[in-house]
Amino acid sequence: MSDIVSIQLKVGLEIHVELATRTKMFSRAENPAAPRGDSGIALAHAPNTLIDPVILALPGALPVMNLAAVELSIMVGMALGCTIAPLSKWDRKSYFYPDLPKNYQISQYPLPLCFDGSVELPPIGDDGRIHWERTGQSTPKRIGIIRAHLEEDAGKLLHDAPSGSGRIDGSLVDWNRAGTPLLEIVTQPDFASADEVVIFAQMLRNICRFLGASEGIMQRGHIRFEPNINCILTLAGGRTVATPIVEVKNLNSFKSVRGAIEHELREQPRRWMLDQMQFGPGSKTTRGWDDARNETFLQRSKEDAHDYRYFPDPDLVPVIVDEPWRERIRDRLPELPLARTRRYIADFGLSPKEAAAITDERDVCFFYERAIESCVAAGVERMGAGRKAANLILQSGAKRANERSAAAADPVLVSDLGISAHQIAGIIKLRDDGALGSNAADELFGLLCSGSDEAAGSDPAEVAARRGLLTVRDQSALTKWCELAIAENPKPAEDVRAGKMQALGRLVGAAMKHSAGQGDAQAIREKLAEMLNIRI
Repeated sequence: MSDIVSIQLKVGLEIHVELATRTKMFSRAENPAAPRGDSGIALAHAPNTLIDPVILALPGALPVMNLAAVELSIMVGMALGCTIAPLSKWDRKSYFYPDLPKNYQISQYPLPLCFDGSVELPPIGDDGRIHWERTGQSTPKRIGIIRAHLEEDAGKLLHDAPSGSGRIDGSLVDWNRAGTPLLEIVTQPDFASADEVVIFAQMLRNICRFLGASEGIMQRGHIRFEPNINCILTLAGGRTVATPIVEVKNLNSFKSVRGAIEHELREQPRRWMLDQMQFGPGSKTTRGWDDARNETFLQRSKEDAHDYRYFPDPDLVPVIVDEPWRERIRDRLPELPLARTRRYIADFGLSPKEAAAITDERDVCFFYERAIESCVAAGVERMGAGRKAANLILQSGAKRANERSAAAADPVLVSDLGISAHQIAGIIKLRDDGALGSNAADELFGLLCSGSDEAAGSDPAEVAARRGLLTVRDQSALTKWCELAIAENPKPAEDVRAGKMQALGRLVGAAMKHSAGQGDAQAIREKLAEMLNIRI
């Protein structure tokens, strides 16, 4: 590669988002991407059970569009800064594939529902993470959105036996996914690094979840990413060439997205050195991703748009979005995750990492805000409520959620643990009143997550009293614990008297041990200072 002086990466994204409507895009068959059950997680279904005459394209079966899917798509388009088309129409995209029973896909081509949008990426550091402290210090990176159009998903081909006994001679087809409402979002090739793509992908998934547009469970294919990757090579002498675009299909993890882009960045200059092929008509290829080998592999050459023989679908009327309808949908838009992250940093003094951790999951974020409101209703000052609720959720809550997730098929969130936002506020109020120590607060949090009859809907103060968790502030008890701590630790006591205040922590720990966790650490600290005749 001695002739190549520099390499510039160019990436555009196609993102397929399965919408979480109750039924499919053009039929009343049940949608496998819809939320199900008390957990809100979509359930698994036996193959080929979510089908009907429309999905199977039986004679006389006619499509009827899903209003909810249209409105969810418009909401996503608005969140991405898109123009909402006053008129869009449906087209038939013709190709044969065994998991598409009609031999065509109902989609949108010349008149998409949403178009011409943009998203600003927050500043990204060399470590691949968002650097919130640099916000406003540099010009934001703009990612253009070409279009977001509605279509129906295809089914799924299986090449392994259902029992997991290995490959089979032939393929099995499951049409459950066929007809699922699918929003395809297409970006400009504005990404210059894998970090930028991954941050955008994470942001988009979160936006769709906050809007209720998709459950966003990537391992179930609710969101699939297809990066279109090529490189601009600057050669010795100043000439530049563009390598052919590679589209990597159906990536359903951020790790795979990053791996595919970084692999192509390494390999495309090498391929060009071997074959000298450049970007042009008919040069695009699609590749798959082998997660085990950490490399892409060739699938086929990519069709151009004219190869699909688009023509208007004669069975569906156009979608006309007037101003009143558009504004009713706009009024339903919630505050988006990026804005919430910035607000939590500014209003509650959270660190960027803490704020991002809370907004990373929609249900946890909403749970956090309910906890703040419950704290305020209980008399806790709002800024302090935001800070203290975040501490409990990200420490006591995250610890238990991780423990349960390790033994569960799907991730368990803090909001799924069984403790209520009102009970979190009760713990915080007990702490503010000095009635509960930090260790006891964590223990009480765990009791309220237990799912027992004692915990369900119970007042945290009553549970704490029954379990002997309330702080003892009796002066005689405090004096006794502190005397024992000083007597057992003469050297740290002398160090504190000599001004070495770091030794005070050891004495506080010893006194807390004698209190069996019922002492208030701050009260013990103050009593020790009084007995050792020092100021703190």
